[in-house]
Amino acid sequence: MKKISYLLLLSMLILTCTTKDKKTAEELQPKNPNVLFIAVDDLNTWLGCLNNYSNTKTPNIDRLAAKGVLFSNAHCQAPLCGPSRASLMTGLRPSTTGIYGMISDDKIRRPDNPSTKEITFLPEYFKNNGYHTMGIGKLFHKYAPKGLFDDEGGRVNGFGPLPKKRFVWDGVGTANKNYGRTSTDWGAFPEQDSLMPDHKSANWAVERLKRNYDKPFFMGVGFLRPHVPFYVPQKWFDMHPLEGIDVAPYLEDDLNDVPPIGLAINDLPMMPSTKWAKESGEWKKIIQAYLACISYVDYEVGRVLDALENSEYANNTVIVLWSDHGYRMGEKGTFAKHALWEPATKAPLMFAAPNLPKGKVVNTPVEMLSIYPTLLELCNLPAYNRNEGISLVSTMTSEKEVKNAYALTTYGMNNHAVKANGFRFIQYEDGSQELYDHSNDPNEFKNLAENPKYVNEIEKLKKYLPKVNRKWDKNSAYNYQPYFKEQKARLTAE
Repeated sequence: MKKISYLLLLSMLILTCTTKDKKTAEELQPKNPNVLFIAVDDLNTWLGCLNNYSNTKTPNIDRLAAKGVLFSNAHCQAPLCGPSRASLMTGLRPSTTGIYGMISDDKIRRPDNPSTKEITFLPEYFKNNGYHTMGIGKLFHKYAPKGLFDDEGGRVNGFGPLPKKRFVWDGVGTANKNYGRTSTDWGAFPEQDSLMPDHKSANWAVERLKRNYDKPFFMGVGFLRPHVPFYVPQKWFDMHPLEGIDVAPYLEDDLNDVPPIGLAINDLPMMPSTKWAKESGEWKKIIQAYLACISYVDYEVGRVLDALENSEYANNTVIVLWSDHGYRMGEKGTFAKHALWEPATKAPLMFAAPNLPKGKVVNTPVEMLSIYPTLLELCNLPAYNRNEGISLVSTMTSEKEVKNAYALTTYGMNNHAVKANGFRFIQYEDGSQELYDHSNDPNEFKNLAENPKYVNEIEKLKKYLPKVNRKWDKNSAYNYQPYFKEQKARLTAE
């Protein structure tokens, strides 16, 4: 009997210890998944996982897409860094906030703007719901409002390092106060990756992924490249020989059917024109530099992804990678982002998470505005009722194609583009319009807005336009509207 009692007591002790250990392990496991939030500046859709343009080399971003869901038809809410990021981080459209231009991070949420005065920023929402928040690099327009993150990595100012003298483009435009100068230039510089701010940002993220946390974390990593100037070390240029590069689709008379206001928005005199690039022989060199910058930032993204995969958080982290807008590499007459055409609004978006499909591609239009509500649902957090975007979780997990999907982009007050039903519809502040049928004209060469055959289609697309167009936020710099009108008057007179 003593022996039986001893064995019974021993069994109870083992069971108690095992149960205790199991409970401790469960307690250490975060209730909600972590978030790795990767922002890439000015990255268009020239990725291997999308269209593999000119044999672009992006193995790390491609493997992330293969691990999750890739949106091949994602669009920004503004084709400009400041308003695009303000929209994504607030969950509100530019037409709701009046933030149409560049704005200081600390001036987005203010008492004199009723739409944003009590808004909760995306990382802040996670912080308020028990997450440890960390951030480095370009996340908002500059970095982030002061005190937003528990662990502040900050951001190096500008887009350096810079050579003593520009290589090709002097960056000087008109004397107009809104369009005085650009940092656009291209060439091999500096000598080593370690001198690039993005390398330091990746180092910071890698080091923090090795740490232990007693709560789930939100880590934002904002990379600067491929934003101009297109400077990266020579080895990245060597990956893209000029003889293997194709120029972007372009027609010299493409803009003949574009209304004057559309030409005014497109006409940025401090940016290289496609005509100049052709005549000077620089077109392929500009594209080569852009591809080199993409390959470089892909490498830095890969370093962070490797660190996550080798960490204890590999199987409990939601990853999102996105860009704030596209970039035109000669399409529609220039090299720039500013426009409501497809190459300016379309940008990469992908999610990877433990419970998401792997290798899935969604081709219906979606918005970057959906990142905020999608992350909340993936992390089992309560929905934020101020979000104007919709969660994409059901889109990612369902086998059915989404009906009535659309994406809305705004550039300045009352200038909007809608992508839906295989069409792109643009309506400007003066009521003039553009319409492109992407099933027959993916390069948007022929404006169909004046064709009576498409009257009904235009009426359908106009239903997606915002009902409210808030006046330009006075703290939103670069009020383009006066310049647009000035240019429109000049072009109309000509």
